[in-house]
Amino acid sequence: MLNLKPVKLMPVREQAASSIREAIISRNLKQGEVLTLEATANALGISATPVREAFQILARDGLIELSQNRGAVVLGFNEKNIREHYEIRAALESETCRLVCENKASLESIEHCIENAGKVLLTNPEKYPDYNQSFHYNIWLASGNTRLLNMLSELWNGLSLGLKTTRAEYFQISHAEHLNIFSKLKERDYSAAYEAMHIHIIRSMNDILTRYV
Repeated sequence: MLNLKPVKLMPVREQAASSIREAIISRNLKQGEVLTLEATANALGISATPVREAFQILARDGLIELSQNRGAVVLGFNEKNIREHYEIRAALESETCRLVCENKASLESIEHCIENAGKVLLTNPEKYPDYNQSFHYNIWLASGNTRLLNMLSELWNGLSLGLKTTRAEYFQISHAEHLNIFSKLKERDYSAAYEAMHIHIIRSMNDILTRYV
């Protein structure tokens, strides 16, 4: 039996916002579609309260418009929105890598995540998205900057799967990049870690942009 440690994920409201944001970015939710609290909560398998909070996060980002009946209308995404979103993420996430190195933060949780991600890719690849999220989340935590953690949690959008790779190929590319980022964190090379994370996020942006050409 595999020795897999529990996955540390973001709070439920951020996970809900992430799932909805991913669906909007990937165009599975189209502009003009109506989201209700009840239907969205049922689809995500959670209560209405974190969905209501997720709607507020997404409305603040300009992705949905709240309606008086406590539902929301999807406003959609365009290429400019996507570039801005990922450029912000690249800047903030790269900064967390610098802080992890400079503060000589513990890498234990990040290392466990990397090891377990490698195992699930061999045995149960569809579990990889949880480890993808956990990898990033553990780096944010290790940075020690609570405001950065909160900002990045509200920006998270899950897998940035484009049209030119399969899910299996995407998982392998993502994991290889995670291994590279971790190696730079382990060396405490903040410049190289910063650059590796920046490349990782911009590559994700370019992948998702294949849905908009």
